[in-house]
Amino acid sequence: MAHGYLSDKRAHLARLKRIEGQVRGLQRMVEEEQYCIDILTQVSAVTKALESVSLALLNEHMNHCVVSAARAGDEEAGAKIDEVMAAITRLVK
Repeated sequence: MAHGYLSDKRAHLARLKRIEGQVRGLQRMVEEEQYCIDILTQVSAVTKALESVSLALLNEHMNHCVVSAARAGDEEAGAKIDEVMAAITRLVK
């Protein structure tokens, strides 16, 4: 079975590359000894960007993989629900 995010793979990769650039910017800010609060502001922006990617992937997983498992109606459905709950738990910690 193909992964649910594949239909938006290009967009996800573009977002992750932007985040990678933000992280490099953070490194540069520390190297340049910029003001702490400015660095923390950028850390917050990177965190929010990663959360956004996570939520998009979770949404696609639920709409693709979990729905497919639920349609199958066997123990795979329960396993997928447990898997999603574990992922959500990791995201909100």
